[in-house]
Amino acid sequence: MAKPVVFITGGGRRIGAAISSMLMDSGYFVLIHVRNSIDEAQAIISAYSEANNGEISGDIIRADLVNDDISELVATVANHPKVIEYGGLFGLINNASVYQPISFEELTFEEFKKNFTIHVEVPFLLTKGLYEQLKTKSGSIIGLVDTSQGRAWQDLTHYTSSKNALRQMMINLAGDLHPHVRVNCIAPGAIISADWEIEHFASVLEKVPMGRSGEPKDIASAAKFLLESEHISGQIINVDGGWTLVE
Repeated sequence: MAKPVVFITGGGRRIGAAISSMLMDSGYFVLIHVRNSIDEAQAIISAYSEANNGEISGDIIRADLVNDDISELVATVANHPKVIEYGGLFGLINNASVYQPISFEELTFEEFKKNFTIHVEVPFLLTKGLYEQLKTKSGSIIGLVDTSQGRAWQDLTHYTSSKNALRQMMINLAGDLHPHVRVNCIAPGAIISADWEIEHFASVLEKVPMGRSGEPKDIASAAKFLLESEHISGQIINVDGGWTLVE
C-alpha cells in the first residue's frame, strides 16, 4: 500500500528537519523542499533508510522560493511518482521562513516584500496549485506562524506582519476549502533561539510557565497531530510552554 505523501517547505533544517524525520518515522513519504540544505535533507532520508532495512521514505525537491517559478515547483510535486502512486497529496506544510531583525530605518521594501513572498505568496500559490491533489485525499494544510499577533517585536515589522498575514490567510482558507481540505496553524514560541537573540531568548524563558524552552520535536508532534485529526480545522495551536498565557 502506498504511503501518504506530505510536502514540507524548508524541511531540511531546524524545525523543518524535526517534522520531516518524525513524519517518516510515522509512516509518511516526505517530499522535503530545500534551497541549499541538500546535505541536511539527505542525512534525514539516509538515517531513516539505515534504520529501516534500506527503505526510502523521502525525496528532496530543491527550489528558491523567492526567485524561482513556483508553478514549476507545483508541477514537480504534483507529478512526483509517489504522489501519483498514492493518488494525491495528504499534507502541505508551509514551514519555510526568514527571520532576521532589521531596524525600520534600514528596512527596505525589497526585504519587506521578500518576507511576504516566502510567508504568504508562496503558501497561497502552493495551496492554489496543489488543491486538487489535496482534495482528492481529504488532505491537510498546516501553516507555521508565530506568537507575535497583537505584539510589537522590535526591528521585526517585516517578519511579524507577514507571519500574521499567513495566519489570517490560513484561517480564511479553512473556511473556503472545507469540507475537502483541513487548514490549521502552529505557532511556535520559545522553541529555539537564533544566534542574534540569545540574550532576549533567555529573558523570555524566565516568563515561560513550563520553565524551559521547547524543542523542534514539540512542533513536529503538533504537525503530526493536525495531519491526523480529521475533525480539526481553522485552529491555531500555540506550542510555547504557556508563554502566551503570561504575555
